[in-house]
Amino acid sequence: MTTKVESVKDLHYDPDGLIPAIVQDAENGEVLMLAYMNAESLKISLEEGRTCFWSRSRQQLWRKGETSGHIQTVQSITTDCDRDTLLVRVEQVGPACHTGTRSCFTEAVNW
Repeated sequence: MTTKVESVKDLHYDPDGLIPAIVQDAENGEVLMLAYMNAESLKISLEEGRTCFWSRSRQQLWRKGETSGHIQTVQSITTDCDRDTLLVRVEQVGPACHTGTRSCFTEAVNW
């Protein structure tokens, strides 16, 4: 059964007003990055069709690719069953990671 979230206010944000956003390549399913959105950045992403996040370090909106040109065109945004995490499926232009790699998930954890 598929349901529809009627408003960004229907989501479950953390005490800082943020919700994790897993960014995935819409074509091949590769996980590209994890970022955070607030209600405003989610609304911008939905309206403009390009990802916009909340930068926790700079405490401001962050439009992905605004300076680098490595934009993410939104294909879909879905939420998990608890409505406390987003899956943002995108078409990625260039690398997603600030280090220059396609994905931010490149380092294996060994134990």
